[in-house]
Amino acid sequence: MQAQRYLMEHGDESLRLDIKTDNEVTARQATWAGIAPGMRVADIGCGSGKTTSKLGELVQPGGSALGIDIAEQRVAFGRENYQNDSVSFLHRDARPPMKDLGLFDFVWVRFLLEYHRANSYDLVKNISDIVEPGGTLVLIDLDYNCLTHFGHSDRMDKALAAIMKSLEVKANFDPYVGRKLYSYLYDLGYKDISVDVGAHHQIFGELRHADDFNWTKKVEVGARFSGYDFAEYENGFEEFLAEFRTFFAHPRRFTYTPIIAVRGRKP
Repeated sequence: MQAQRYLMEHGDESLRLDIKTDNEVTARQATWAGIAPGMRVADIGCGSGKTTSKLGELVQPGGSALGIDIAEQRVAFGRENYQNDSVSFLHRDARPPMKDLGLFDFVWVRFLLEYHRANSYDLVKNISDIVEPGGTLVLIDLDYNCLTHFGHSDRMDKALAAIMKSLEVKANFDPYVGRKLYSYLYDLGYKDISVDVGAHHQIFGELRHADDFNWTKKVEVGARFSGYDFAEYENGFEEFLAEFRTFFAHPRRFTYTPIIAVRGRKP
């Protein structure tokens, strides 16, 4: 199977993922999805391992959580910072069959499918094979990702739209995958499907350090990788980046991204 370059790959990516992950949000989403003590959990695309660790806490006593990620460096970060008797990590590509791992009561897939525009349904279908009959599959991702801002210039608005369109083609990135999740579980025959829609990014007023770091890295890495020529800017990407930083640091700025969570029971 052909390898896919991860769009946000850079030296600080494990740290970016760790900083932006909010354990209270994870707990709220997982509780809504029905996580319970004693469950065997798989966290697919586990990133830094912070979420896996929280899921591991929520299934105590008697449960366990396995974090799976395609990147060796993030698996190493998780093992160093979060591994314990009930939380472990595995370096693994989630696209090939994973039935050798056994079955799980609760399988969590958050912020993974956006990086697989052309094959996201096939990926969910493969992940579904490790869900225990009667178990829960949880899909969580963003919609209209990185595209909803107010307070920026017309040329920045045009550039941001062009960047995201370029990433759809060049990086297999899907800014609109959130709206597809319900249909994926429906088509796979899942029962008792529920959907929750809320705000993931809701940024206004003074800029928090976590948001500053996360979005600066998104632009520095993702926009540069997009291949867009930034024709609106005389000095290209660097001028765009400087304008984005000025816009994003201003307390008048408003940025919003919907998050869609879907849970279902495997028949």
